[in-house]
Amino acid sequence: MSPSTQQPFQAEVRQLLDIVIHSLYTDREIFIRELVSNASDAMEKLRHTQLAGGTIHDPDLPLEISITTDETAKILTIADHGTGLTREELARNLGTIAHSGTKAFLQSLKESGGSTPGTLIGKFGVGFYSVFMAAKQVRVYTRSAQPDGEPLVWSSDGTSGFTIEDAPGQSRGARLVIELKDDAHEFAQAATVKRILEKYSNFVPFPILLNGERVNTVEALWLKPKNEITDEQYTAFYKFAGKAWDEPRFRLHFAADAPLQINALLFIPTDNPEKFGFGQTEPGVALYCRRVLIDAQPPEFLPEWMRFVRGVVDSEDLPLNISRETMQDSALVRKLGDVIAGRVLKLLEQQSAEEPDKYSAFYKDFARFLKEGVANDFRHRDTLAKLLRFESSLQDAGHLTGLADYVTRMKDGQEAIYYQIAPNRAAIEAGPYLEAFKARSLEVLFAYEPLDDYVFSSLREFDGKPLVAVTREDVKLDDSPVDSAEAPLPEDEVAALCSWLKESLGESVTEVAGSSRLVDAPVLALTPEHAPTAQMRAMMRAMQQEIEPVRVKLEINPRHPMVKNLAAARTRQPDLATLAARQLLDNALLAAGLLEDPRDMVKRLNDLLGRALSR
Repeated sequence: MSPSTQQPFQAEVRQLLDIVIHSLYTDREIFIRELVSNASDAMEKLRHTQLAGGTIHDPDLPLEISITTDETAKILTIADHGTGLTREELARNLGTIAHSGTKAFLQSLKESGGSTPGTLIGKFGVGFYSVFMAAKQVRVYTRSAQPDGEPLVWSSDGTSGFTIEDAPGQSRGARLVIELKDDAHEFAQAATVKRILEKYSNFVPFPILLNGERVNTVEALWLKPKNEITDEQYTAFYKFAGKAWDEPRFRLHFAADAPLQINALLFIPTDNPEKFGFGQTEPGVALYCRRVLIDAQPPEFLPEWMRFVRGVVDSEDLPLNISRETMQDSALVRKLGDVIAGRVLKLLEQQSAEEPDKYSAFYKDFARFLKEGVANDFRHRDTLAKLLRFESSLQDAGHLTGLADYVTRMKDGQEAIYYQIAPNRAAIEAGPYLEAFKARSLEVLFAYEPLDDYVFSSLREFDGKPLVAVTREDVKLDDSPVDSAEAPLPEDEVAALCSWLKESLGESVTEVAGSSRLVDAPVLALTPEHAPTAQMRAMMRAMQQEIEPVRVKLEINPRHPMVKNLAAARTRQPDLATLAARQLLDNALLAAGLLEDPRDMVKRLNDLLGRALSR
């Protein structure tokens, strides 16, 4: 054995090591991922050399990564049969830390004015040294794949320097023997190492053997041609990657070279876990670079409303810092996210057109996510609007229709898309607001969730048509005659009654007017254009925000017997007429969902019943 070659670390090298060990990585288990990725890269290079017809030492050795743990000795060993390293490469490549890369890194750090190392260090290739977060001594036994390669061992404690010595008997590749620090003994436990390998390195293209047992048994399906994958394989992958128990409802498998190099396999679940009260789910699309996990739940990669999507996105274009934990170019990551989001939306559009029943089933389970997107995601709002579905006054209960289909059914001269928000269909059909629209054969969309108020107010229009709530006072309808056998009150009596009601009801109403659109109901309450709707008021109360008292425009039906009797009673029985007026207003508020405290109404009803029964 030749004498060892001792190379002391310079002061600037010790500084760099300190940064790598203490500042660059947020979790020191990352070092196992780094070393496995290095081993995989070495074997990938060897395979390319073989395919190119190059001569290599001991060509029959298997291309696999072998990891062994020794809890007693507190040693972790990681070995591969890749390209290995020559003596010069040991000094230069492992010695990047003692080579020009060190000065370049430190100079960049200085010029950055103290910027975090993670934003700079990705260009300097010193990921191997993450091992010293957990190791007090590392020995790298290696033999180059070159026919004349020599067996060597590189040793270092990460502080005093490193040595390179002869090490007869080494096979091709590299074997890292890691003597662990006293506070890092967990990495000598097979269960811990297995968990880390399954988390980060499960899709490495070479077998990973842990104490002789293969760990990475699931294929990276996103890199395989679609015609080579069965439905059963897709489902198994979905359940593994998405940690799911249900079946995938839709899947999206594609590869692209522009604007970025992308391989993606995405799924939309059958079940929505948020429906079962489990709280908001975490993002479910993991980012990989060349099969190695970069981030299992990348924040803000996809819009938050798209958190129900599960799967994998792999891109070689991702520029990574040394730890592979943080993407350096956030603009590029956003661009990648935009591509993926666009593809998911395109998939949903295709499904809604090609399999409307299947899409409607999906919508019933996941509508809240799409509506959340309309309310919060301006970038994709117009596309999301096409995916919304609602019940309609012209469709049977349970049947859903989209805004685009509504537009195709609009009557000649109709300028707006009409909708009403209420707890359920029965409440809408029993209420006073639909009457005028049914009389004119105008379609009204039915929405049943408080969130729908945000949806419509965020959209404002669709296909150039304004979205108008039928409960608003600014709804413009034609003056079509109402089909009724009842003759209306004379106009002067209507005016007098309206004036009296306005005086009697005081600040509760902004205006009282005769209605040309009521058919069967006596009155209805209309909210001013910019006033909070019933749904908005409910949300404001839930958030404990201060709300101004309800004030509405009250419209009365001049043909209704109750209104006619009220007109007569206001002079003959003014006290009773005042009670009836207040009750009619509360009835209208109740139908509009605006009656916030029913106690006065109940007391008044009892009074009216008492008077009626005493006659």
